[in-house]
Amino acid sequence: MGRTRKISEDDILDAAERVVVRLGATGLSIDAVAQEAGVSKARVVYDHKSKSGLLEALVHRKFEADLAHINDCVRASQDTPHPELFGRISSAEITVDETDRAVAMALSASMASGDKLQETMREWCDLDLRKMAEGAKPKAALMAYLALSGFFCTELFAFHTWPENERRQILEGIRSIYLSYADMT
Repeated sequence: MGRTRKISEDDILDAAERVVVRLGATGLSIDAVAQEAGVSKARVVYDHKSKSGLLEALVHRKFEADLAHINDCVRASQDTPHPELFGRISSAEITVDETDRAVAMALSASMASGDKLQETMREWCDLDLRKMAEGAKPKAALMAYLALSGFFCTELFAFHTWPENERRQILEGIRSIYLSYADMT
């Protein structure tokens, strides 16, 4: 007789990502995730309470992974003029994949009704803005960060995708915004 496979929280969230990639934000449901994960609907409801709770867990996991990646990039950028900014620029060198895009679309679709998701996004943005203000040229960092955010969102939401060589040039241009900006206070 075979052993019963234990389903972890990550297994359920992996299933939710697959559902969102395959069916989009509107296709995300407790039933679809349970079926994809091979568990009962009751298990998903027990763990996440609702579709909104499931999405919050998915977003939280994505943010934690992104934050870890950004922190690695910031540590690797310690010798730059503004490690927090240049680390974030380095983190954007990785091209957005379909899973990231699908989760972002699901998050965007849920923002109108998800107060907790909106609060999470505000906290994420506030953290970045505080980090931009910490360096020697806070206005320059803010201008470059806003350019980086625009670039990233343009690709994340698939409004436009640049070839790798152009992506590198754009990111280098964002670095030059910081380096050349006259930050008079």
